[in-house]
Formats: sequence, structure tokens, C-alpha cells
Amino acid sequence: MSQTGAQTPIDRAHAEMETSDTARLRFFERLGDAELFLLLTEEARGENLSPELFDLADGRFVLAFDREERLAAFAGRPAPYAALSGRVLAAMLAGQGIGLGLNLDVAPSAMLIPAEALAWLAETLGHGPDQVEARITEVTAPGGLPEALLSALDAKLVTAAGLAQGAYLAGVVYQDGGRGHLLGFVEAREGAEPALAKAASEALTFSGIEAGAMDVGFFTAADPMAATLSRVGLRFDLPEPPEPPRGPAAPGMDPDAPPRLK
Repeated sequence: MSQTGAQTPIDRAHAEMETSDTARLRFFERLGDAELFLLLTEEARGENLSPELFDLADGRFVLAFDREERLAAFAGRPAPYAALSGRVLAAMLAGQGIGLGLNLDVAPSAMLIPAEALAWLAETLGHGPDQVEARITEVTAPGGLPEALLSALDAKLVTAAGLAQGAYLAGVVYQDGGRGHLLGFVEAREGAEPALAKAASEALTFSGIEAGAMDVGFFTAADPMAATLSRVGLRFDLPEPPEPPRGPAAPGMDPDAPPRLK
């Protein structure tokens, strides 16, 4: 196997995935968030894609790579491809009985991901967070949360660039005496609340933490709760948004409208 380029987040997550169930979940989280380059038989036309299909002993697979140069190294020639996120690819392949050959022959993370695992990933990523309404009576510093969740939140919120000014994690006491944690987003962009809540929910899921361990809230900078959170909470910075792409949107950029197989 030849290796192409520096180690990637998927390479690192793959190297650790057999060490624990949490590490295995973390690998699939990285896969869902990653931009992948899907090998095609011809240039994409609109939302219809014609991926190269390979019939192997373990089933039928498409091939995708987490770097353009890795795809080029595998193909050994200029080859058409589509760039799309792992979550969009999983949604596109779900129910098709088709697995994913990831980084085959060109990276330490080379592996075959069966159709069943992709279907599980698509279903897991498709779940939205539950809405919980409860009156908070006390806000405290966070405590007792596993490092796996903090790392997952840090990594996940990087993917939410530009969707909020910042976020704070704090302990809370509710009116009924219950205790938990709250991830409070400050100055969320209009319409971004569902995406931010889903990102927080996925961080829980892929950390192996029970869904009830953390609630999500949204506050303006002028809200007294925002000041309280900034005083006692653990801050997560969301990066600045990337420059918007020029020209028409490429297939697979909209997770709610995955491209179709030809």
C-alpha cells in the first residue's frame, strides 16, 4: 500500500477506532463530517451521479477518498469525481445495499465499510434532538462530564463555523430539582438553531453519552443568561465562516437533498 500526503483526521480516528467503543463512534463521526471525493464513471450532471461500482467478495462498493490527491493516486489517471460530505454520501447509499471503500490502497485508513454500517450512520445522523422545556433555577460551573464529550463538542463546533458568536457549557439545576448540563449558544444566526442543536446532539451520540446528559439553549448577548454563562461556563469558540463558494453549488452540498445514483 502506498501512502499519500500527511495524516488526516480520518487516518487518526481510524488508528484509534479499535481501542474502545467510544473511539469507534468517534471514527464514524469524523467520517460523517469529512469532505469525501467519490470516484465517478463520468462527470456529474446536475444532481445525478454515476459512481464507479466494484463487485467484491464482501459485496458491492463505491470508492471515496478524503483527499483529492489520494483519489488521483488510486486512479493513476485523471478521473471524474464528486466532492460531498460523508453524511450526504451515507444518505445517498442508504438502502441501496452498497458499501464504501475508503482510501483503498493509498492511506493507513484504507477499509471497506459495509452497507449495513452506512445505513446505521445515515439513520444516526438523521435523528434530530428532542426539544426539552424546563425552568432553570441555578447555573453552575460544569462538572462530571467525560473528556470524550468535551473533545467531541470541541471538534463538532468547529464544523458550525459562523452559526453563532460562541457557546458555553454549564451545569444547571431545574425547578423540579433535577440537575444536568446546558450548552448555551449566544447570538445564533437566524435559522441556525436546528443545525446547532443537531450538532450538539451528534456530539453526545458519538461520544457514547446518554442523550439526557445535556440540553441546548439559545440566547442573545443582551440576555442575562448569556452573562451568567460567560461567567461560570466553559467557553467554546466557533470559527469564522469560510468564504462562500463562487459559481453554482456542487452536487452533494445540501445534506437535506443528497444526489441520486444513476
